[in-house]
Amino acid sequence: MTRALSDGARRRGGCACAGAEPATRAGSAGGACEALPQPAARRDSTAKLDAAVRRTPRASQVCGKIAGVPDSRAINLANWEERVPAHASSPDYALDRFRADPAHLSGVVRFDLPLLGDVNGVRGVHLQCHIGTDTISLARLGARMTGLDFSPAAIEQARELAAEVGADVEFVQADAYDAAEVLGRERFELVYTGIGAICWLPQIERWAEVVTQLLVPGGRLFIREGHPMLWSLEDVRNDGRLLVEHPYFEHSDPFVFTEGGTYVETDAQFSTHETHTWNHALGEILSALLARGMRITRFVEHDSAPWPALPGIMERLESGEFRLADRPSRLPCTYTLQAIKEA
Repeated sequence: MTRALSDGARRRGGCACAGAEPATRAGSAGGACEALPQPAARRDSTAKLDAAVRRTPRASQVCGKIAGVPDSRAINLANWEERVPAHASSPDYALDRFRADPAHLSGVVRFDLPLLGDVNGVRGVHLQCHIGTDTISLARLGARMTGLDFSPAAIEQARELAAEVGADVEFVQADAYDAAEVLGRERFELVYTGIGAICWLPQIERWAEVVTQLLVPGGRLFIREGHPMLWSLEDVRNDGRLLVEHPYFEHSDPFVFTEGGTYVETDAQFSTHETHTWNHALGEILSALLARGMRITRFVEHDSAPWPALPGIMERLESGEFRLADRPSRLPCTYTLQAIKEA
């Protein structure tokens, strides 16, 4: 079995880690409404990259589309649909552990627990849930969960897993931007988003609007995400330096990556290679929520991520997380944000 892992999957693809198993090799993904979320967890940071990453020249990009080709959503959906079977069968998603152990939780949810707190009896929605391992984990903690993803194949797999393990979870196929219209407004006490979601959405204002619409007054948003500073860095350097190369602030043109593999251990070969992503500054994220009546209750930056986002210069911690081997305090890799919808 080979590990098909490209540079894009390591860094930007690694911006999603739903269902990750830090103690093993990889994670899961959270399907995004406008682009393919590609999460990743523990991997050998010295592994060779098996695909080159290409940044399409800005001159050929227009408002999130590439001249002469289909839109970003269609490109990413095709990429995502093809990879779902490989993810579901890979040991890196650990679906067999969910089947064998009714108390098993995803690595992402285990990391979140100290900040997430008690969710027993809470009605929650997991946006961009991919094949549902984080969603099912939250249900096992007592939450009454709904999972939403834009990928029909991912939702089909999530429903199958839920049926196999006896999890009472509703899985719905829809774009994240359409979640409030599809699921209903002011229906949930918790909106949960695992690692790797908003980096696949072009407009953070639209996302914040959906979050607010979904929550009941007093309801809570919980998100752990890749830090926009991490996304702005050059992917791979041989001198160990951190070079700010990509936009930190929201940009209309997508990051374009061409990569042949995926972020889990698999023998599968893929015909779809291109993915599109966007960055959003912390100030833009916080301001979008505040402008819609959300009150920020907690914000924590972490020097680690569940995958080796910068190959060759990160070390694995006992927790299964990765951080810079040299002076890790230089870089926030991820953050956890919580906010309450004011009554």
